[in-house]
Amino acid sequence: MPQDPTKKPLIDLLSGHRQATPPLWMMRQAGRYLPEYRELRAKAGGFLDLCFTPEFATEITLQPIRRFNFDAAIIFSDILVIPYALGRSVRFEAGEGPRLDPLATPGEIATLATQANFDQLEPVFEALRRVRRELAPEIALIGFCGAPWTVATYMVAGQGTPDQAPARMLAYRHPDAFARIIDVLVENSIHYLVGQLKAGADCLQIFDTWAGVLPPREFARWSIEPTKRIVAGVRKQVPGARIIGFPRGAAGMLPAYVEQTGVDAVSIDWAAEPSMIRERVQSRVPVQGNLDPLALIAGGATLDRAVDDVLENFGAGPLIFNLGHGILQETPIAHVEQMVARVRAYKG
Repeated sequence: MPQDPTKKPLIDLLSGHRQATPPLWMMRQAGRYLPEYRELRAKAGGFLDLCFTPEFATEITLQPIRRFNFDAAIIFSDILVIPYALGRSVRFEAGEGPRLDPLATPGEIATLATQANFDQLEPVFEALRRVRRELAPEIALIGFCGAPWTVATYMVAGQGTPDQAPARMLAYRHPDAFARIIDVLVENSIHYLVGQLKAGADCLQIFDTWAGVLPPREFARWSIEPTKRIVAGVRKQVPGARIIGFPRGAAGMLPAYVEQTGVDAVSIDWAAEPSMIRERVQSRVPVQGNLDPLALIAGGATLDRAVDDVLENFGAGPLIFNLGHGILQETPIAHVEQMVARVRAYKG
């Protein structure tokens, strides 16, 4: 199980102790902007081979820590490993993103297994154990899953779509059938996240990348409620588990999300309105974010200004410095170094 949390700035912050210099990591920090990742990716074969080979996943998780000494490593995996373990076909095709066999009708949904084969996810747990052994004690290790709504959108459509209309339509037309997908994902995500904590993760993040396409009533039903069940289910088995939620694009629904889900912190995208976040979100929990990944590509004075904006907007309260979404492949490494230096120099 995790070591003494007081040694880790990120876990200390999630435990209620604001840090003068915000803990820093980046979503998708282990990825294609790094030449060492691209080199390993070329050797490994398919994307799932990277995720399910502990040696590869461990190395990739550690690559950005060696370069930038972030305050957290996030295990290298994917949000679609749960559908894979549920027996769904999951393929990653170059340049096209994930492909699954769609669950587009109530009849197809009825074929969905209820219990994942967690033996298939043992390589993820083994990678967590290996990373934990190699990480310096002050660096937190983050486990994660996709939120049920976001994972379900891929399962229904068989791929990502511009506004995830297939899943939204199915949820309107056949809410009971759609709820079955959500229920299966909730129960298996709890099991998966608890397994990650037992394997050495210090905290967890739940990625609801497509939460922002939902109207308020549907957001409450398909984003807030399943996340609340996961948080409660994990804590029933691991009391005190630290969990960060990321309902991307949730905007004005963030206060309700924080209040109702019970997450310890919430990640915000770059469009979040600062005063609302400070008054109605950061007054309750730490916030994580929210640098625009395009500002990181731009670099120079533009990047400095954008970093300073995040620190000025949120640095007086509990803050985990991060991006508003994942780092993009085109990002120059020198710009990441520039960002890290500027955040590390901040003493709020």
